[in-house]
Amino acid sequence: MSVTLSIIYLIATVTFIVGLKRLGHPDTAKSGNLIAAAGMGLAIVGTIFIHDLEVPTIIYILIGIAILVGAIIGWLIAVKVEMTKMPELVSLFNGFGGASAALIGIVEFGNTDISTTSASMVATILAAVIIGAITFSGSLMAWGKLNGKVKSVIKIPQYNIVNNIFIIAVVGLAAYMTAGSIDTPVLLYALLIGGLVYGILFVMPIGGADMPVVISLLNSLTGIAAAITGVLYDNMVMLVGGILVGSAGIILTVAMCKAMNRTLASVIFGSFTANGGGVEGANKTLGTIKTTTASDTAIMMNYASNVIIVPGYGLAVAQAQHVIHELEEILTDKGVNVKYAIHPVAGRMPGHMNVLLAESNVEYDMLVEMDDINPQFNNADVVLVVGANDVVNPAAHNDPSSPIYGMPILDVENAKHIVVNKRSMKAGYAGIENELFYNSKTSMLFGDAKAALTDLVSELKGM
Repeated sequence: MSVTLSIIYLIATVTFIVGLKRLGHPDTAKSGNLIAAAGMGLAIVGTIFIHDLEVPTIIYILIGIAILVGAIIGWLIAVKVEMTKMPELVSLFNGFGGASAALIGIVEFGNTDISTTSASMVATILAAVIIGAITFSGSLMAWGKLNGKVKSVIKIPQYNIVNNIFIIAVVGLAAYMTAGSIDTPVLLYALLIGGLVYGILFVMPIGGADMPVVISLLNSLTGIAAAITGVLYDNMVMLVGGILVGSAGIILTVAMCKAMNRTLASVIFGSFTANGGGVEGANKTLGTIKTTTASDTAIMMNYASNVIIVPGYGLAVAQAQHVIHELEEILTDKGVNVKYAIHPVAGRMPGHMNVLLAESNVEYDMLVEMDDINPQFNNADVVLVVGANDVVNPAAHNDPSSPIYGMPILDVENAKHIVVNKRSMKAGYAGIENELFYNSKTSMLFGDAKAALTDLVSELKGM
């Protein structure tokens, strides 16, 4: 590697680290993203043009066309994607990264004399194929679950045993090929198919409530796959970039599991009991519900001193982030202290609510994380829950038999008055009734979030 290219890779590596650091705060996230992208662009240009190889002109043309087509497609997707579809977009990007690693592994397997190559390098090539294939198919399955094309929870009989046997077989085949220096293409494609099938089996039983964990885990696998390709090509910028993505994804995965009081194994090998959450049967034991109107809710908020808003996935589905920001501004102008309570796993990807509210220009300081906001619910005059369910269910504290028992939640039940906006009494992804809805302090404001909030804003404007 030339000195010039080494310097370019060093600069690119620094931009990755700086960009990742700046992604930690909404005020600097956009510039952080651009800095990291610029570093990657610099590394790509350096790799293409600074080398000692004799490359035909046609190759440069093909590379240029591929980059141009990919850039146009990526730009169009990113510009047109709705905020509610952002988790699906992240899943697709993860999948494309995995597919790239798998294809690189296949190409390198064909270009390498396996019989004379070290076992460690063969293992690296096969690892790229396996991890890339798992990430690709698993991400596509996650994408299908998120957009509703695939049933949220699909279980096959004894799926834990089937999954474990399958992955052991895949790893065993890779070990056999490595130890025996076997370069049979049929076995390589069997390995590829095995990885693809396992990726589907891996995500298939996982419910929607666990999707933030799955997305961050798949993201880490994409990083690992990229790091492996960096090893294959002795490319430091790919290696460092992959390590950064992989380690960040693993850290985020652990944080998401902690926020749900679950182990990673329980997310991968189990799911919330999706029993349909029969509302009719549960109502008999939980009590009755009270309904309210936008007018009554507006009066309550108008005379409140402290209001806490709890956003959930329903807010994203209704695309009501701009209306809720308008509501917050009206209340603030009236002298009401307004804050947003953010649960770590609210939505369908890590940080989903943060991104959603940032799009509507909500001040970042108004977004308060779970551990910091929970002590403040005692002093809240009104709590408005919009489209959130399991993350505010007191059963996590009160019912040892509940599948979410022990999961950290937002302590909404401690507020003086609670208003919950939902389309219906349908259970959340945990498939269980929400005790909060039957609390004597809770009133249900039924309807689409955007329509309900618009009515609420209109009522407040007239006061």
